[in-house]
Amino acid sequence: MAESDFDQTKYTEAAWAALSALPACAEAYSATSVEAPMLLSILLDPQVATKLLEDAGVDVAKLRGEVEVWLNKQPRVTITGDSTMISSQKQLGRVLGEVLKGGREIQKELKDSFISTEALLLSLCSRDTLFTIKALKSQGVSTSDVQSAVQSFRKSTGSSNQSGQASRVTSRSAEGLYDSLEKYGIDFTKSAEDGKLDPVIGRDDEIRRAIQILSRRTKNNPVLIGDPGVGKTAIAEGIAQRMITGDVPDTLKPPCRLIGLDMGALVAGATMRGEFEERLKAVIDEVQKSDGEIVLFIDEMHTVVGAGATSGSMDASNLLKPALARGQLRCIGATTINEYRKYIEKDKALERRFQQVYVGEPSPEDTVSILRGLKPRYELHHGVRIRDEALLAAAKLSSRYLPDRFLPDKAIDLVDEACAKLKNELTSKPTILDEIDRKIIQMEMERLSIKSDVEKDGIGADMIRLENLETELLKLYDQQADLTARWQAEKVTVQGANELQEKIAEVQLEIEKAEREYDLNTAAELKYGTLPQLMEQLEAAKSSEEENAAGMEVEVEKMLRDEVVADDIANVISVWTGIPTVKLMETERERVLTMADKLRERVVGQDEAIEVVTDAIQRSRAGMNDPSKPIASMIFLGPTGVGKTELAKALSEFMFDTEEAMIRLDMSEYMEKHTVSRLVGAPPGYVGYDEGGQLTDAVRRRPYSVLLFDEMEKAHPDVFNIMLQLLDDGQVTDSKGTKVDFKNCIVLFTSNVGSEFITDLGGSEGDQALMRERVEGAMRDRFRPEFLNRIDENVIFNSLSRDNLRGIVVLEARRLESRLAERSMKMIVSEEALDLLADVGFDPAYGARPLKRTIQKQLENNIAIGILSGDFADGDTIMVGVLDGQINIRKAYDWEAVVDENESVDADASMMSGFN
Repeated sequence: MAESDFDQTKYTEAAWAALSALPACAEAYSATSVEAPMLLSILLDPQVATKLLEDAGVDVAKLRGEVEVWLNKQPRVTITGDSTMISSQKQLGRVLGEVLKGGREIQKELKDSFISTEALLLSLCSRDTLFTIKALKSQGVSTSDVQSAVQSFRKSTGSSNQSGQASRVTSRSAEGLYDSLEKYGIDFTKSAEDGKLDPVIGRDDEIRRAIQILSRRTKNNPVLIGDPGVGKTAIAEGIAQRMITGDVPDTLKPPCRLIGLDMGALVAGATMRGEFEERLKAVIDEVQKSDGEIVLFIDEMHTVVGAGATSGSMDASNLLKPALARGQLRCIGATTINEYRKYIEKDKALERRFQQVYVGEPSPEDTVSILRGLKPRYELHHGVRIRDEALLAAAKLSSRYLPDRFLPDKAIDLVDEACAKLKNELTSKPTILDEIDRKIIQMEMERLSIKSDVEKDGIGADMIRLENLETELLKLYDQQADLTARWQAEKVTVQGANELQEKIAEVQLEIEKAEREYDLNTAAELKYGTLPQLMEQLEAAKSSEEENAAGMEVEVEKMLRDEVVADDIANVISVWTGIPTVKLMETERERVLTMADKLRERVVGQDEAIEVVTDAIQRSRAGMNDPSKPIASMIFLGPTGVGKTELAKALSEFMFDTEEAMIRLDMSEYMEKHTVSRLVGAPPGYVGYDEGGQLTDAVRRRPYSVLLFDEMEKAHPDVFNIMLQLLDDGQVTDSKGTKVDFKNCIVLFTSNVGSEFITDLGGSEGDQALMRERVEGAMRDRFRPEFLNRIDENVIFNSLSRDNLRGIVVLEARRLESRLAERSMKMIVSEEALDLLADVGFDPAYGARPLKRTIQKQLENNIAIGILSGDFADGDTIMVGVLDGQINIRKAYDWEAVVDENESVDADASMMSGFN
């Protein structure tokens, strides 16, 4: 036996792997030598040889069993010492030597560059006199049968020449390229046949257009172009389903298949230069040799441009171009509009080989039809029922509140997540039962502790307490047993209905398969026998459930809910966006109706402004506002310190329970022309392009918010160009071309324009009319008409009176008391102190700001000094009164001692009943 027979470079990778496994195989059977049947045993593992033998008519499973029996019957050697050394010293059997020699000869006959597994198999079939020849003969298979199988296999797999002759092995990885489509593709037609694809509804025009292009003689390659989530891949699935049902031209009917190319699998692991190209070429050749029976589908088609390209090599698109142009390769592509423009349009040679099919976003009405078609699949998968109102809500709410995504994808995601949420509730323990279980555990621990004390001390009070605890525990155990029984019964009912629905779906799939195969007897038996029985059982189960519910004397709420309703969809929207879209409950209705009173508790003296804001919010919560514009847009006008920004903060706190939900932009930061771009992001090529816009990014993160543009008159004129788009269309396009939605924002502007007229003329009704006229004139002088025309309301804030200031003193004192409460301290302020603080802090020109400084100076500073010096400690009560015309702050040891000898009892009572 020549050493050249064991030269690794002369074998393909698969063939050498088989030879390398021979010593281990001999070791496993404790054989004295390595023989040919061992090589057959290794080749019978799932690989090319198995398929070849099956094609030749061999029962591979039987052959595998026979070779196992033969190997077990061979003489064994007892291993002592180093088994590794012994296995390496195994002798090469005579017959195996002949087989390897024959493999080299067959390689030359096949004109291969390397010895392949096919050559080794053919050599075994003709030279293995120990086992293979006899085993094949017993099954009626000859060597010529195997040779024919090899020839047929090579003609249908790998690259062949133009004359249609069998392909040759030209690389060591040749076996890895066999059945390339099976390795690197997904058979859509097989998935459609197995019922694994969702139904495609409402895309008939696009499907017909794609089929029409596929039927052309040349350039028969449609490319589906559309936004993400509009259903491009679904159209390819729809074509596959039509191919199975025969609703296509003859050129696309079975055995024609639609194979999806997995570009990731093609590229993965291709580390050596030329390896990727070799794989793709094998795929292309396999499609070409199918003689039109394979249609290739490339999802995300832009990935073929540049895929696999390295220095000195071609990318995937250049490998595809020749076959695409000649019509030898029918291909369906799918990509988004932006990526088509960025990658495909630049390569004109590639673009001309594809015919464009634009896939638009379906309307909400069409989306509802799509959801109704998908409804049975999602009901079956999640084991819940979906009400039609939920489908309508999914289409409507997703269209309004998820503008960054596209129908039907976003509506389908809503339904899917709502179903998943309900399924999780069905499979886990109900909340009420879980709470009882936890309470029982706590009370049992308490009972054991008390029982231990009673046994030790025998105290009567503990015995009574123990009896009461045991009585309460018995009630809880009864309640637990009752609820558990109800839960289990409802769970069994729901699961039973789900199992019936699964059986119905399986029967329907079998009916479709039988009809396709023209097995009419089976189809009729299933359609008119099995299916009606299952439907009757399902209806009976539902009727029984309804009768049980109706038969109860007292209406009992179900513990398990198995229906997805509109509120479930709204809940998912709320989780995704923070927008409260759930139907208004009674408590929420009352809260919105009393909104004005809540805002007045925080903003003093601005009733007109509060009414305007309240009306806008109530219109929005009732669904009466224009859905194409922001919830409301208002300009707050007035002098400094009258509560413009404070009302915006109060509105944010009322709507979202936190002031942090307000997005505040100080327009004094946007006075220069070059700062305007910061709102929507710097243009491409400029510094900060990747950082995004301060306005657009903030609203994208929090789409439901109060948007405050403070001191709008200070902004550069170019800022107003952005505001026009925001107020009119409810959206702004940032520097990256992304549309940001403002339709769920409350847009507020504050300005001091005309504040001098408000201060001077804010008295009588006649002055009020003149003041409003002059303020509006000042606004027309300062702001552009097209900007003012888009504002819903101009809200004028009045100057604060002395009485308004006293109300603000009360609010500020309450805030100070809440801060002291964190230290367990109390503060009581007399009426006289409140009046004095209001008098000292009153300044009509500056509003409430001087008052805040007065409170800070008179109250906060003195209290802080008292805390730091130790005069006031945690838990103390601080009394704030007036003594000799000045604010007096003291610690209350007892109510009698607090009153000074010069103060009356009435003053004491006033302090005690003051602010609290």
